[in-house]
Amino acid sequence: MALLLDRSNVQKLLNIDDATEVVEGAFSELASGTAIMPDRTVMIDPDVGGWIASMPAYLQSSGALGGKFVTVYKSNPDKFDLPTTLATIIVLDQNTGQTVAVMDGGYLTAIRTGAVSGVATKHLARKDASVGAILGAGVQARAQVLAICSAANLDKVLIYTLDPPEKVQVFANDLAAATGVTMEIGSTPQSVIEQADIVCLATTAAEPILDGDWFKPGAHINAIGPHTPAVRELDTKSLLRAKVVCDTKVACLNEAGDYSADQIHGDLGEVVNGTIAGRESDDEVTLFKSVGLAVQDISCAGLVYRKATEQGVGQEFNFPG
Repeated sequence: MALLLDRSNVQKLLNIDDATEVVEGAFSELASGTAIMPDRTVMIDPDVGGWIASMPAYLQSSGALGGKFVTVYKSNPDKFDLPTTLATIIVLDQNTGQTVAVMDGGYLTAIRTGAVSGVATKHLARKDASVGAILGAGVQARAQVLAICSAANLDKVLIYTLDPPEKVQVFANDLAAATGVTMEIGSTPQSVIEQADIVCLATTAAEPILDGDWFKPGAHINAIGPHTPAVRELDTKSLLRAKVVCDTKVACLNEAGDYSADQIHGDLGEVVNGTIAGRESDDEVTLFKSVGLAVQDISCAGLVYRKATEQGVGQEFNFPG
């Protein structure tokens, strides 16, 4: 028997604190060589603005095995009243290869993306960071705010987005209730970034949307927006100012348009394991760039499956035949 888990099931079972813990473990495994993760396979459908990817992974130490199929269709919200990002995850038994769960991956994708920023914030941000900032107000942006509020002791988070004011206010109110942290809506991206100790970028910008001079000394940046080589949300000054850590160097060079090899300090898992230095001074600007890795998805999916079996959540089914 396998479990079918819809979005509401996953939301019930996966919170940002648990996701951050298992994602940190996944990056440690990846850096230690106990995780197997082929490169993501990507297809593009320019006629409909579709980005389609398959992402398998096997974390040998934790026993999480499976794969995710994820799509990003930018016209979904306006044309079809669907989320921009949709995903389905299959979890397999590590001993037999049998399918043990099929679950919605949309919410999980947002939470695991927030979780990796939480891990990066834990290891790269100043310990006395008190002001966060988010550019964007979508599903991914919400997860970013949850993550940095979990990873750092913030007094407030500043929000900037081009969305309508009423939508932004709902976003701010929701996050204030979820985190207990004050949310303030900024008037310009510059005014928000200049005040922030931790900045999260969760936009769909195709060209740089900020100036590297805006970041204060000691700022930490989580950049999770672009994941194709043709687009970028950071300008060159930002990259030159910062110590750049990627989810993996190979993935960022293959999929992000912002970076060259000589700009990258190393992989997040290496920082987690202590094999390379993270932050080395209070004035240093640090930048974490994520394009998203299958180990994030499958570590979280494995956790969701374990919780589902323990709590009796989900619908059991058998494949025909």
